[in-house]
Amino acid sequence: MTAYSFPPALFQSFEEQADPANVAPRLRALRAAMTRAGIDAFLVPRADAHRGELVPAGDARLAYVTGFTGSAGLAIVGTDRAGLFVDSRYSLQAPAQTDTDLVAIHQWLSVGYSPDLAGFIPKGGTLAYDPWLHTLAEVRSLTALLTDHCTIVPHANLVDIIWRDRPGAPISSIEFLGHNRAGQTAGDKIIEIQGKLASDKADATVLTLPESICWLLNMRGRDVPNTPFVLGFAIVPRTGQPTLYLDPAKITDELVAALKGVASVTSSSGLTTDLAALGAAGKAVLIDPATIPSAIATTLTEAGASLIEKADPVLLPKARKNAAELAGMREAHTLDGVALAKFLAWFDANAPKGELTEISIVTALEAFRRQEETCLDASFDTISGAGPNGAIVHYRVTTRTDRTLNPGEIMLVDSGAQYLSGTTDITRTLSTGSSTPEQRDRFTSVLKGMIAISTARFPQGTSGAQLDILARQFLWQDGVTYNHSTGHGVGACLGVHEGPIGISARYTTPLEAGNVLSNEPGYYQAGAYGIRIENLIVVRESGFAGYLEFETITLAPIDTRLIAPALLTHAERDWLNAYHQRVFEVIGPKLDDATRAWLKNATAPL
Repeated sequence: MTAYSFPPALFQSFEEQADPANVAPRLRALRAAMTRAGIDAFLVPRADAHRGELVPAGDARLAYVTGFTGSAGLAIVGTDRAGLFVDSRYSLQAPAQTDTDLVAIHQWLSVGYSPDLAGFIPKGGTLAYDPWLHTLAEVRSLTALLTDHCTIVPHANLVDIIWRDRPGAPISSIEFLGHNRAGQTAGDKIIEIQGKLASDKADATVLTLPESICWLLNMRGRDVPNTPFVLGFAIVPRTGQPTLYLDPAKITDELVAALKGVASVTSSSGLTTDLAALGAAGKAVLIDPATIPSAIATTLTEAGASLIEKADPVLLPKARKNAAELAGMREAHTLDGVALAKFLAWFDANAPKGELTEISIVTALEAFRRQEETCLDASFDTISGAGPNGAIVHYRVTTRTDRTLNPGEIMLVDSGAQYLSGTTDITRTLSTGSSTPEQRDRFTSVLKGMIAISTARFPQGTSGAQLDILARQFLWQDGVTYNHSTGHGVGACLGVHEGPIGISARYTTPLEAGNVLSNEPGYYQAGAYGIRIENLIVVRESGFAGYLEFETITLAPIDTRLIAPALLTHAERDWLNAYHQRVFEVIGPKLDDATRAWLKNATAPL
């Protein structure tokens, strides 16, 4: 099989999504709208009303105005200056996608908003925002930061006014999970959440996160790329059935029948009226200030409701995967392991020829995954970084940036898939020939950190913030680190990035049995190469009462050619050899003879 004999990719486009030439006319149009509205500055966030990492095309307002297509960011457009705030993942991508003569790039702070926002608003001026795109907590943060500088007001979205060819709302089919996949009926889940409402003395809660609504009602859709979400809203009362609010085009007789006895379904246009009714009745409504649109909180309070501010009550139950969900995740990783073995064997045979490009690598990997009929989609755009592009943490290859992989360069491939049974996310850093002592030292330090997380045992109540140092310690000894989380939560055929748990300083929620996380330390030498090794892990009870540990569920070989063996302890070597033995025992029997022979060599003990 050659590098170019695969069908075209379906899950990922390689077209350039940004054109800096569009920035100037769109800023002019937005400023004209601001002048008509009497506004001095307008905020353009990446987020939609559902706070998704991926947004429908018609909600990609930040990309429309600035050209920046990353998954997190905020623009502020003033009368004569504009700023784009992004985090360290996008320090290279942002300036490449926007017009830096017109848009200044600023670093997004890890907590809250940057004081630099004030520089785009005249003293005593007016800053406007769309209250459906900013959470209650965000508006409070803005107010605290800027209240002495300017007036902050909610306003209709001015980007929507100037976006003449804005795509319509997504309409996709909706399916409901069987008990073999969900492991718990929607009715039982609703009772659990209603018990939480009773203990919090709340009469109802408003759900806006699609992952919460989809998990609660055991439904999946395709409203956004790579993630099986249905976009909508829900009100869950303390007693009685929830109400699901959807675009009318999604409401079919089949949908209503599927939810009969579980939830009522109505048009999303009725949400505001029903929120006001809760307020008029003097109800106490639980909302999550970190996720609820400011518009919803305002509607409730102005109508007379009292707000109980707590985390979305679905987040923790959803993060604790039940036995059926965990079985599905393990099945998905076995299926993915088969595809990865085929891909890696193909890669090893072709990379030394110097003919592979980043796009051909993505296309090949997708083709191997699509051989499994239950593979629905990629779980995110594959990061295919050859040589120096591997140092761009969230690199997305396009036809413009596509780079040929030269023999001897390091290749970083971070990818995942959505199977009917579960969601996968894996990164492998691959050798294509010789490597330098520095590269092997850094790769081994990253591997040691990944093994340290994999083998950790910790008391119940421990958070990912407390474990993060285990992954970084070996890099720290050399005075280097990486500027991303060590791990994030992963959904079960839901979002590949799922809160509220993870492994980094910002994840303070205690880990619990059933949580699924990524384990992905890395190292990046700008302009030279990138290294990341990622497996998914499950939190489980250990053999010691009151203690937890991790089970690794990803099944794919780690490239031992990039290891400096002398840097591994006996225990680390034993872990790696045992892991590779399990990969071969589980995946090997599912492969053809040639690929099995390759896998046997790739998993040979150190």
